[in-house]
Amino acid sequence: MTKINGIQEILADLEKRVADKILEQSNFDLLKKLVENAGSLDEAIKIAELGTTYKRTGFHFDKRLEKQSNTISYLKKNSELSFVTDPDAITHKLIIGDNYPALLNLLIEYKDSIDVIYIDPPYGKDSMGEFAETNYDNAITRDNLLSMLYPRLYVAKQLLSENGVIFCSIDDKNQAYVKCLFDEIFGESNFIGTYFWKRTETPPSLSYKIRRKLEYVLCYQAQDVPQRKFAQGLVDGGDAPLLNSGNPVGKLTFPIGSVKFNVSDGIYTNKDNHRIELIGQIEVKDGVNVTPIEAKGHFKWGQSNLDNEIKTGTYFLIKSNEFSIRYQKPEKATKVPSNVIDMEEVEVGTNETAAKELSELGFSGDFDYAKPVSLIKYLIKMGFWEETSIKVLDFFAGSGTTGQAVLELNADDSGTRQFILITSNETTPTTPNGVVKDVTSKRLKRIMDGKCYDDTTNYEWAKRNLPYGDNLLVLDMEEVSNFEAVASKTAFDVIDETLYGNGKFTVQEKIEWVCNNFEVTQKRLEE
Repeated sequence: MTKINGIQEILADLEKRVADKILEQSNFDLLKKLVENAGSLDEAIKIAELGTTYKRTGFHFDKRLEKQSNTISYLKKNSELSFVTDPDAITHKLIIGDNYPALLNLLIEYKDSIDVIYIDPPYGKDSMGEFAETNYDNAITRDNLLSMLYPRLYVAKQLLSENGVIFCSIDDKNQAYVKCLFDEIFGESNFIGTYFWKRTETPPSLSYKIRRKLEYVLCYQAQDVPQRKFAQGLVDGGDAPLLNSGNPVGKLTFPIGSVKFNVSDGIYTNKDNHRIELIGQIEVKDGVNVTPIEAKGHFKWGQSNLDNEIKTGTYFLIKSNEFSIRYQKPEKATKVPSNVIDMEEVEVGTNETAAKELSELGFSGDFDYAKPVSLIKYLIKMGFWEETSIKVLDFFAGSGTTGQAVLELNADDSGTRQFILITSNETTPTTPNGVVKDVTSKRLKRIMDGKCYDDTTNYEWAKRNLPYGDNLLVLDMEEVSNFEAVASKTAFDVIDETLYGNGKFTVQEKIEWVCNNFEVTQKRLEE
């Protein structure tokens, strides 16, 4: 990214904050002058951050800011864990390492192209094992949680496509604070809603005050797309009234044969008790109008909408002599999602379901708070009901539930969705070789290939399911000094451009590509 383009993006983001009433216009004017005269892009970013904290409403935390380093982060293929079931099938990705440099690397290939992001970040030290001790002094305080999330969400926003959406699972203790953080980064106008997921049927009863059954899922869109629809399923269209007393009076013309009558054939003229005012006479024969119908009323639609609906097969009903006109669409309609996610609303499981799913794949006791596959499938489909070729990212991938959700959706509808998972390989008492080696990669191998890396199939899932197929490219995060000069060890030697969606470059092309794209991966977070 050039400095000029970077500064323009910063100013556009600040302008959006003014529109969202987060930043005062007078403060924006001052920040704009400072940003435009910044000595570097890093300096401009730090200046912009002065206008991105909710100090006036009491929301403040100590952010870990970016700083430039002399070390380039890059992706390197892990040949031991990668596998191919079909060279012509989809290749999914699993990245092992710190998700911040991993996200920066994804910007090189996937900027503005990820459709769905789902994350389930750590809520506290008890769910993080040694990773908490290493990175958060054995405690994930709220300040640390927000500080950790801020730069990662900032990059995630740049990865989302125009229609992209991001979901974040969070508990009730942190929900308010994490929502404020999302408001700051994605903009309050892009907040879709908070969903309440019933996470358990058997909540702990140790507390004398509350038994927690629900958990929160925040949802934000990358940008507001007019008429964008979310869906939780299909429902019979039924018929609905075309009249609404809250609408202004309008005039519509219904062409011959577009209106069905459940009243007797004949000639009708306007009467005082009609719900609509007929203009002239109409004739009904064999239950349909054989003359055009001109009418005035408090209609929901204008003439152009009515004409378009008729083209798609919508027809109109008169059920009584009062002419209370209704419309019927030809197909089932999508149902707008409820903010409650449970078995009564949709077929979504609980934490207990997730534990059973892992057990059937040969894992037990590894993840106490794993999410069920059905929850992630539901969220992925919600914003992309009819689109089956999308990219899905989870940068707190844990056991790999999001990967399995994508594979199951593809199996359900022959889709070509691709998943990208990022997770650190922290060790725990039950995963001595690291979570990725002991659980995540094995889980994906078992459901995609039908057997584990050692060719074993002694797990329940394999007895009842066919493998999903596809290929898995496993990538490790590696580092190289930007001033390394030893032959075969320079950034131009060790970085493989084919891992970033490119063909092989010439020497000059490779040099230009690395210089133009990998400066961003030299970002480090201040401790």
